[in-house]
Formats: sequence, C-alpha cells, structure tokens
Amino acid sequence: MAIMDVTVIPVGTSTPSVSQYVAEIHKVLKKHEDRIKYELTPMSTLIEGELKDLLEIVQEIHEVPFQHGLQRVCTNIRIDDRRDKSHSMERKLNAVKSKLS
Repeated sequence: MAIMDVTVIPVGTSTPSVSQYVAEIHKVLKKHEDRIKYELTPMSTLIEGELKDLLEIVQEIHEVPFQHGLQRVCTNIRIDDRRDKSHSMERKLNAVKSKLS
C-alpha cells in the first residue's frame, strides 16, 4: 500500500481561490472509494492505495482544471511506498501519537 500527497495547482484562475477545483477533484476521488482512501488537508490531499491505482487517479484529477477551461495546471506529488510492513495513513499517525504519550 502506498500513500501519496498530491496538490493540483490551477494556474491562471480568475480569482485567488481554488476551492471550486478542489471540490471537483474530490468528486473524482469519491468515484474511486472502492480502491482508495483519501483525506483533504488544508494544503493538499492524501491518498492511500495501490501505487498503480494512485498514479492512474492522479492523472485523472490533474485533468480537472483543464476540463474547466484552464490552460495550465501544475501537480505536485510525493509518494511514500513502504514494502517491509503494513503501511497506512492511520498507522503512520498512530506511530507518532504513541511516542507523544
């Protein structure tokens, strides 16, 4: 299982706000809930699933601003793909929380 941190940055929008694009991207992610888990954060979206699925889905969400008429989109991704043991967003958070106690 891999975890991806993804930020889709629409360039050339008419206002500084991009929440409408983020909402549309999350509608796309919702269609894939049978294959992934995802979480919206104030700065990005975290997605968990099989790496092959994540890469396909990132391509799909990268297209969202283009579908709304924009001519430029920058997408940043970071991938955490650990294969030596079970790996999930929840497990990573719990590991840190256990060290805080």
